[in-house]
Amino acid sequence: MKKIILYFAGIMLAMSAVSCLGSNDVEDKYKDWREANDEWFAQQKANTDYYMSYTLPWDNNRQVLIHWFNDTMLTRDNLRPLYTSTVDLKYRGMDKDGLAFDSSYLSKNPADSLVRFDLSSTSYIEGWAAAITRMHVGDSCRVVIPYMLGYGSSQVNELQPYTHLVFDIKLADIYHYETN
Repeated sequence: MKKIILYFAGIMLAMSAVSCLGSNDVEDKYKDWREANDEWFAQQKANTDYYMSYTLPWDNNRQVLIHWFNDTMLTRDNLRPLYTSTVDLKYRGMDKDGLAFDSSYLSKNPADSLVRFDLSSTSYIEGWAAAITRMHVGDSCRVVIPYMLGYGSSQVNELQPYTHLVFDIKLADIYHYETN
């Protein structure tokens, strides 16, 4: 019985060692890209005349950058989504070089270029929900999401690992928002 347990423990140890080696390969392969992205993000964060830095309520060490395209004083009394809200919005996602990787402007559902998202189900991009919950209906902004709040060390379609995400977002509505 002890041999079987030791055998399985050895297999598990070997599997974890192999998976760690694989992640180091990704880290090594994309080291220059990650460093360039980190330098770019630091430059954006330092541009306090353009971006406001928002700390995530659930993690004080993580931030997203937001630049408002509209006068937020005009929308401050409008509804604001919660993390559990479903929102209708328009967006375009790109990398730091402006390479678009996703866009609602190709969508026709529920309406022309609007897309409906359940914010709590978009948690794979942690920074997305954090930024949208800062918006009011009618707001338009550019959001910069650091890779650790985006896709991390994963490659997603044409996006390389360690890519900071940039989204231009317009919050059109909060679906089925009920007021008391």
